[in-house]
Amino acid sequence: MAASKMKLELSRVLQGGSRLGVLKGLGKTGQHSLEVPGCLLYTHCGTVPHLTQETLHSLDKLPSVTQVTLSHLAEHQEVLEEFKEGFKNFSGLHDTVLYCSLHDPATPCPTGYTTNKTVSVWGSGGRIELTVAKYMALQRHVQPDWYLSMADGETWQDNTSRKRVRKAVDRSLAHLDECLRVQQASQELQGVELWGAVQGGDILEERLHSARETAKRPVAGFCLDGLQTGCVDMALRSQLITAVIKELPEDKPRLLQGVGRPDEVLVCAEAGVDLFEGFFPFQVTERGCALCFGFETTTDPESAVLEEKLVGEQQQNGDHNTSEGPTQMTSFEMDLKDKRYRDDFGPLVEGCGCYCCQNHQRAYLHHLLVTNELLAGVLLTIHNMAHYLGFFRALRGALARNELDLLKRRVLAPTRTKASGTQIR
Repeated sequence: MAASKMKLELSRVLQGGSRLGVLKGLGKTGQHSLEVPGCLLYTHCGTVPHLTQETLHSLDKLPSVTQVTLSHLAEHQEVLEEFKEGFKNFSGLHDTVLYCSLHDPATPCPTGYTTNKTVSVWGSGGRIELTVAKYMALQRHVQPDWYLSMADGETWQDNTSRKRVRKAVDRSLAHLDECLRVQQASQELQGVELWGAVQGGDILEERLHSARETAKRPVAGFCLDGLQTGCVDMALRSQLITAVIKELPEDKPRLLQGVGRPDEVLVCAEAGVDLFEGFFPFQVTERGCALCFGFETTTDPESAVLEEKLVGEQQQNGDHNTSEGPTQMTSFEMDLKDKRYRDDFGPLVEGCGCYCCQNHQRAYLHHLLVTNELLAGVLLTIHNMAHYLGFFRALRGALARNELDLLKRRVLAPTRTKASGTQIR
């Protein structure tokens, strides 16, 4: 394989393992970069749900890496094969780095369809079974800048046996070796970065074995799979990530799949994760909700005292939602379908600079939602993406200033401000 142009330059590594830096040399030309910790741009077939390309690019500081998934693209293989110029040209995604993964992180994937030789994805027409040969043929037609090796990720159910977990690890390593062999022989995939999947369920020994073996292969980065929200306990996930990362080279990035909730992002970033999939704002929008958690750190004594009081009230009243359900409303968002917002003429979040908050009120968003207007999804997506990307900028700033604990307290104190419409900024 050609030498990778991708280079991770770290400016800080904190004692707990969290890392601050820039991933440089991205894309076939090497002209793009991505700050870490950071997130990818989540799309359906290259399009951010609810937004046109023009509206999307009106947002500030979008991630330079766009994620597409084979669960959306596999059924269009014949079209891409006939087009011959790759998915970026097909969809007009010219000025971005394209990352192609297997499953849509925002959509539950049916289990029980993986074999020794195949994995399955689900498109609008149903199940599509993929061998390594079919998988790699798809990658040749998509022509991404990065792609994830084919892997068996079905190790997250509660009753998964140790034998089944070991089988998933062995299968994933065998698939990785085959993907590497096919890529080396493919002219279309020269210069494309292959990422390896680290499996192992909730069994530490299998996780370590998977990490060590994957690290021996010439991969550009590592995807930690099977640790999605709802799959494992948060504390156990953090322990597994911390242990696994010790087996991975420091100069290659680590992407965590299926985790997007702000409290979980903070814990995982502290454990050493560099990149996250950016699907959480989409899930919030689909629930008819708006992100409203605070993330600006402050040294103002009055605000700090009030914030500590709010955190105490949350804990006393059990307001902070720690549910592991990936599709349930969280305490980081407000349900704008609730009738309390019918006569609320304030912005979604006081002080937010996004187009939605600068031009519309909660009452208007409530009206759009209860009347099923398509504009609701557009405005909510604009706000939720802007808010989420702002959270990641705040995370990087907190790491730079050694204020991660302060940011954690800030992020975990949103709920008591929702009903009144006030926000501590």
